Amino acid sequence: MIQLVIDQRRRDLGGFEVGRVLPSGLRRMVGPFIFFDHMGPVDFPRGVSRSVDVRPHPHIGLSTVTYLFEGEIMHRDSVGSEQPIVKGDVNWMIAGRGITHSERFERARAMGGHMHGIQSWVALPTEVEEMDPAFAHHDAKALPEYKTDTLRARLVAGAAYGATSPVQTFSPMFYVHWELVAGATAEIEARYPERAAYVVTGTIEIDHQRFDAGKMIVLDPGQAVAATAVTDATVVLVGGEPIGPRYIEWNFVSSSRERIEQAKADWRAQRMKLPLHDDQEYIPLAEPSPPANPMS
Repeated sequence: MIQLVIDQRRRDLGGFEVGRVLPSGLRRMVGPFIFFDHMGPVDFPRGVSRSVDVRPHPHIGLSTVTYLFEGEIMHRDSVGSEQPIVKGDVNWMIAGRGITHSERFERARAMGGHMHGIQSWVALPTEVEEMDPAFAHHDAKALPEYKTDTLRARLVAGAAYGATSPVQTFSPMFYVHWELVAGATAEIEARYPERAAYVVTGTIEIDHQRFDAGKMIVLDPGQAVAATAVTDATVVLVGGEPIGPRYIEWNFVSSSRERIEQAKADWRAQRMKLPLHDDQEYIPLAEPSPPANPMS
């Protein structure tokens, strides 16, 4: 039932902490999900330093998915998007052949506030890795929801539990946000061969084992799995069909090592357009970069 458990690795990003879950030495990908960071939770004071902002940087071969439990982030990118994201909304950015973007905590800087969310990357299938870049924003109210007295479930992306999210995806996958009351039991359906449950807050029990916040439980394929909330808990479910091995280096994902080297050269030579209204600074390519490794 339980294949393995991945612990988040906490690190400071210059003013707040994130917990890196994927990629891991234990598991590189779950379905098409190749990157999974738990941001915060953190309370920003009014006037927080710009060092917490994520300055303009590039991506290829993936979609970035930003989903917040609390707070606000301002997104700007090189296709002209300028979009704040708040609790329950989805920012879905398709990098394709290349995009740059920034993420800034402008509201927190002006007013202070709480921030808590998940940043993930979904690798694109080989046939669309070089598609045109694009950006889409979806309000929380547009996402399918299911509610009972003890469970609130929101389908962030993909298809699950008989529903389909309006977020455009390119391979079979699912991304679900659960809010469970202590004592509630919910089922992780068996539809996809690769599935994982990540405990954001609280404690849950699966197969008579307890898991606290910061744990990702990767499940064996083939059968539905019951999860019970030991305390009130927030859980994120992700997974889908595997899409094959990928190389990942810095902010680049590709099925080709050579394509990553080209992206590095393009960024180093400043051949990639910077975000609209945010082109005065950028994150340089770290030198020397470690070799890219295939992930699956």
